[in-house]
Amino acid sequence: MNPTRRHFLTRLAAAAVLPGMTRFTFAQSAENPAGNAEAHTLICVFLRGGADTLNLWVPYADDNYYRQRPTLSIKAPGNDSDTAIKVTDHYALHPMMRPLEAAFKDGRLGAVQSVAVQNTSGSHFECQDQMEHGDAEQDVSIGGGWLGRFLRARMASADMTSPLAAVALGTVLPEALRGAPSVSVMQKLDDLSLKMKKADPAPVMAALQALYAKDSGQLGGQGKETIDLFRRVAELRDLGARPEHDAVYPKDGFGEQLYEVARLIKARVGLQVACLDLGNWDTHFFQGTTAGLQADRIKVLADGINALDTDLKAHRANYTVMVTTEFGRRTYENASLGTDHGRGFTFMALGDRVNGGQVHGKWPIHAMDESNPLGPGGVEMETEYRSVFAEMLRGTFKATEPELVQIFPGGKLSPVGLMKA
Repeated sequence: MNPTRRHFLTRLAAAAVLPGMTRFTFAQSAENPAGNAEAHTLICVFLRGGADTLNLWVPYADDNYYRQRPTLSIKAPGNDSDTAIKVTDHYALHPMMRPLEAAFKDGRLGAVQSVAVQNTSGSHFECQDQMEHGDAEQDVSIGGGWLGRFLRARMASADMTSPLAAVALGTVLPEALRGAPSVSVMQKLDDLSLKMKKADPAPVMAALQALYAKDSGQLGGQGKETIDLFRRVAELRDLGARPEHDAVYPKDGFGEQLYEVARLIKARVGLQVACLDLGNWDTHFFQGTTAGLQADRIKVLADGINALDTDLKAHRANYTVMVTTEFGRRTYENASLGTDHGRGFTFMALGDRVNGGQVHGKWPIHAMDESNPLGPGGVEMETEYRSVFAEMLRGTFKATEPELVQIFPGGKLSPVGLMKA
């Protein structure tokens, strides 16, 4: 191959990196070129700001909940529109969570109560950082993110070779994906295309494919994978990329991101992990109950996940959604009609592999207990978050115990029952 042609192909491969994306790191595999099979996808949703999950998964059977929240509690299950939706003898869903009620009853939505990090600082930054890195202790960093370590441990296997194996929706690379062999940060799937002002890209793609076919080296393999991705996404775009089964995504950033995740799954580009955030859960002031700041956030969350689940009805065996936050809120309301930083929270997951229809874990709530490290009112940690994260990797990717020990060193990763064996 002459130097001039190789220089051209090298520049084209570099140009294939999308605006707003980190550069691809390609791992090649003869057994599974990018996107030849419908991979399982773990969709990680982070509720940043410390979500008050006591009002998402309402512990209506505990009278302390109503005593400590005389104005902020959600009414016990009943027939009115502002009452909680009973799902077990102890828990009920916030009314804005109604779009997910059917998934719980079908056994596809489940939760784990009293999950927490081993960090009592009450700092958003410290708790988020520790959780995303998969660290065991405060001020001790393992290096890289927990998802990045997992993807790197799996990089030699055939199902982790796609340049779109890991995607973050937005503009920032989340810490959880630090260290992954290939990470793409994007806002829209439409960014994944050959950028041409007026010409039809089809002949250009055909010519490029012919050029790459003559190169048997690493560059040729990279080029063919890139062109294959462009072609698959173009086919999806030609179909109109409309949500299926009458799914309606919220017209906000979160809904748009979930819509893009659904498109990536449908495009069969080898997506393994997708990360996205939903912020503004720090409700110190005027939190509200069935209306207001928190209720608006819950509606966006529930409507968005329900839209994704509806849109991907034909693909439900191929994805799992996990929803976490850095810490919960205190059990009692403050003088500003809000809730302050607590500790334990309710983790939730949705998918066919979820052992749903129940809330796992105990209910060890502190009622004004001064022995609580955070002071009165925090929910005690029953399950360390790394056990839950490890369970997600077992249930979605069949992660082995030796792999999990590498990803979460020093962790006591006992099964919690959220994922099916």
